[in-house]
Amino acid sequence: MSIHEIEAKTIQGQSRSLKDYEGNLLLVVNVASKCGLTPQYKDLENLYKKYKDRGFRILGFPCNQFMGQEPGTEEEIQQFCSTNYDVSFDLFSKVDVNGANRHPLYQFLAGPEAAFPGDISWNFEKFLVGEDGKVIQRFSPKTSPSDPKIVETIESNLPS
Repeated sequence: MSIHEIEAKTIQGQSRSLKDYEGNLLLVVNVASKCGLTPQYKDLENLYKKYKDRGFRILGFPCNQFMGQEPGTEEEIQQFCSTNYDVSFDLFSKVDVNGANRHPLYQFLAGPEAAFPGDISWNFEKFLVGEDGKVIQRFSPKTSPSDPKIVETIESNLPS
């Protein structure tokens, strides 16, 4: 299976096939507005701006499963991200990343058959997905998007 076989709702409520991202390197992140790690939005946006012209995309998936740290509506989340972090990468509707209602995307990324299985531990867990739709690496929530490990992995996997 590939990530490109999955659909998700954008933060504006439209259904979007992740096939639209085929040929791009993706960083998929579960995000939250009221978390100690929320300032990672700044580094995520910087990464996006630096590499977007080279086939790199960030997909942000708000999640309220960790101590209720994403309580807002989609409109409130979008406003928060725009006002506080000038986020221009793609945001999607709120999803569950763990449990019985886990979104199919997170079933693919972290389910039992995944390349890096195991429940999402907290907000801002990151998955780097190659242009072929297969997961390359999983990064801990505490690993900053500007960490050399992430930057080097992105640079070595950018589409040619």
